Amino acid sequence: MEGNNQAHDIENPYIPFATSMSQELDGLPTLSNSCCIYRVPEKLRCVNEKAYTPQVVSIGPLHHGKEGLKDMEEQKKRYLRYFLRRTKVSLEDYVKKIKDKEAELRSCYAHTIELCSDKFVRIILVDAAFVIELLLRFLEHIVPDSNDRIFHKPWLLNYVVPDMLLLENQLPFFILEDLFATLEVPVPMPSVFDLSYEICKKSLLLQVKREDVGYSSSFTEVKHFVDLIRTLNLPTEEEDLKNRGSVKTLAVPSMTKLHQAGVKFKVRSNKKLFGICFTDKGGKLEIPNLMIGDNTELILRNLIAFEQCHCTPNTRYFNDYITLMDNFVNNQNDVELLVKNGIVENMLGDNNEVSTLFNSLGKGVAVSRQGFYFAHLTEDLNDYYKKPWNKWKADLKQKYFNTPWKIISVIAATLIIILTSIQTACSFSQCAQL
Repeated sequence: MEGNNQAHDIENPYIPFATSMSQELDGLPTLSNSCCIYRVPEKLRCVNEKAYTPQVVSIGPLHHGKEGLKDMEEQKKRYLRYFLRRTKVSLEDYVKKIKDKEAELRSCYAHTIELCSDKFVRIILVDAAFVIELLLRFLEHIVPDSNDRIFHKPWLLNYVVPDMLLLENQLPFFILEDLFATLEVPVPMPSVFDLSYEICKKSLLLQVKREDVGYSSSFTEVKHFVDLIRTLNLPTEEEDLKNRGSVKTLAVPSMTKLHQAGVKFKVRSNKKLFGICFTDKGGKLEIPNLMIGDNTELILRNLIAFEQCHCTPNTRYFNDYITLMDNFVNNQNDVELLVKNGIVENMLGDNNEVSTLFNSLGKGVAVSRQGFYFAHLTEDLNDYYKKPWNKWKADLKQKYFNTPWKIISVIAATLIIILTSIQTACSFSQCAQL
């Protein structure tokens, strides 16, 4: 019998290799629906790596320990010490709380975190306490002491807040909520979501109200800071059904071409970015206001990356928005029209920079023509632009009726022609009588 087994092994030399592979496959971690924090795909990162990379502080395990970010580790630990003193909860209890949620926390990251349990728990605890303390100080619910290196060095705060809005620099909101629940603050706050909304509103100058949030009206569904900004701009279900559809082409004429075709531009009172609408009668295109500053590119890029990694093609609203705006803006003349009509507030100063920004945001982004959010808008604009009458009428108006002096000149010229015609007719009439 033993001889038969040896002969079998000789006849099947691949069995040990197959067994090893089988064990490797069985050891793969289980995938979870909780996954919401991703590494930015290389095809997006290579366009502008700095927009996805923290400059002064790491939040979570993905950038922990990297050069340039180590100086903030001491300050984060100081914030943890403040947090422990304020809550009067022992460090051991917080460690246990994080340990109990370790598996759930790890499942939130798309890539396996190759850290031992103790180091992973340490990172999450220190960073979560840091974020909570920062939120409370930023919104003045706690007065920073005189030794606070972040709030008494304003330049540093200007880098910390943008770092908190990077996709790779996120902590799941549920762990912030768990720790925040142990905290007593002078002014009661319902949840960490409210604090997060306020810091986003204040730092990004958001004008969207929480009660206007679309699908995710419950803030408990928000995964992290990047998801919060996206959620605040979501359309309602009714708006989604009204606007979404399939298109033959994603292309639309630029702002300059639309202007030449007689389209009139107006800033829309709807503060959600996606509330763009077009009225064929009168040719009026209304676009909500967008303020473009130093951090606009960073925020939009990370929102796009999150949607590319996390959302289905039919729910990639920022991807669709950027595709549309990229078509609207080809050069600085298009930006000038947006600025002139109050649609874009250009804090960068240079219209050419804004044009370059829009043209680069869509690079490496996959957009589907099936279920495009601005499908009906795209079709309506293309149909309006193709009608020769609209272009002729606009051309006439822009050439001859765009200033009071030109209008007077046209009227005068018309009167001269009419009077000349009358005079000519009278002359012919007199000649005929003779």
